[in-house]
Amino acid sequence: MGDRSFMAMPTPSSLLSAYASMSTSIMLFRTMFNQLFPAHLQRYVLHNVRLYWKPKSSKLTLIFDEKDGMTSNHMFHAAEAFLCSKINPNSERLRITKSDKEPHINVKFAESENIIDSYEGIEVTWRYVRQQKNGSGNGRPISIEPTPYLELKFDKKYKQIIISSYLPWIIKRSQELENEKKVVKLHNLQSYGGGPGGYKESVNLDHPSTFDTLAMDPKMKQAIIDDLNLFLKRKDFYKKVGKAWKRGYLLYGPPGTGKSSLIAAMANYLKFDIFDLQLSNLYGDQCLKNLMLKTKNRSIVVIEDIDCGVLPDRNGAPPPKDRKFSLSGLLNFIDGLWSCYGDERIIIFTTNHKERLDPALLRPGRMDVHIHMSYLTVDGFETLAANYLNIYDHHWRFREIKELIKCKKVTPAEVAEELMKSEDVEVVLGGLVKFLKRKKMEDDEGKDGVDDEVHEAKKPKMIS
Repeated sequence: MGDRSFMAMPTPSSLLSAYASMSTSIMLFRTMFNQLFPAHLQRYVLHNVRLYWKPKSSKLTLIFDEKDGMTSNHMFHAAEAFLCSKINPNSERLRITKSDKEPHINVKFAESENIIDSYEGIEVTWRYVRQQKNGSGNGRPISIEPTPYLELKFDKKYKQIIISSYLPWIIKRSQELENEKKVVKLHNLQSYGGGPGGYKESVNLDHPSTFDTLAMDPKMKQAIIDDLNLFLKRKDFYKKVGKAWKRGYLLYGPPGTGKSSLIAAMANYLKFDIFDLQLSNLYGDQCLKNLMLKTKNRSIVVIEDIDCGVLPDRNGAPPPKDRKFSLSGLLNFIDGLWSCYGDERIIIFTTNHKERLDPALLRPGRMDVHIHMSYLTVDGFETLAANYLNIYDHHWRFREIKELIKCKKVTPAEVAEELMKSEDVEVVLGGLVKFLKRKKMEDDEGKDGVDDEVHEAKKPKMIS
């Protein structure tokens, strides 16, 4: 039995003969393949053969680019902020950033570092990558700044859960993390030489103004706070009624009445970045479009002195001839087709002369809330006295000061300047009384007799 099995086995000579025959057939087939098929068709066939025999991976990789065309990729920045809270203590390389005025150090994971996360029992792997690109200029190769992106790798069978549940959760969680430590930024939006423009750098909005420190009527302050709170929680309402989730404010009044302080207080209250748009630098509607596309969600776009930016300036001079920026271009971004770009956005216009504005700008939907920044009131003075002098109760000079404020138009900025002239409360309040009397005297034309105390107040302050 064993001998028969051994006899049934092929001999070495038969194996060698079969191998030679197979090799000859392969060589013949390869020669025919090379002769009958052109090179590009050969590459196509071989590519598909390799794909067919290549072992199929069970993993799926999602790519998150930093930019989505002309705009920032919100998903990239949300994922980056979220992953900063997931950095492994055993990581070998980390990125460290900190600006001069930031209170904390930012720790981010470095290039090619992996972060493993888990969601509902599903394990995923994140990786940060910077792709180097090369270009050419004037016939010579130039190096382009590396483009960062994130990779997310997981098992293919969890694709639906990752996209429909995990990624939205990351967006929500990243927003919570950013709000906990967010430092409000001030961005300067401007064009360069008539070009597309943008903002290259930002600074921390290190402005101490809050609603508690504003020298405004308490009822007006509360009305503004209530309006902001209502705006924040009405995302679904705006979607239901078919309107972009934005709010327009017009701050108008004479200089020194606190328009800039109110803007800073709103930004600090909402934790929204400020984008300062300089209309005087715009040379076309396309430039305006490019600049507005640079702004982010949850931000305040400020357009100061709107009467000077769109209409002739305060001296009546017409705008430059080469300026092609139009009012219609601005309106298109306020409530036109382009107004739907971005969510949770506030647009604030300021002016010293509301009467100069085109009525088209003033209607609801463009400037929803009109806030008159008036001269200092009695309540406003009490706020300033508490902020600058730590006086929270009545002072014997308050009655005279309040009577003077009622009969004389004076701005919060003017009174605040007087309150900073000394650390002695009696000296400061006495100087404020003299200042208010002098202001009243200057407005009372035709009066002859002048009080000696008022004469003394008109003398410039001497520092020795």
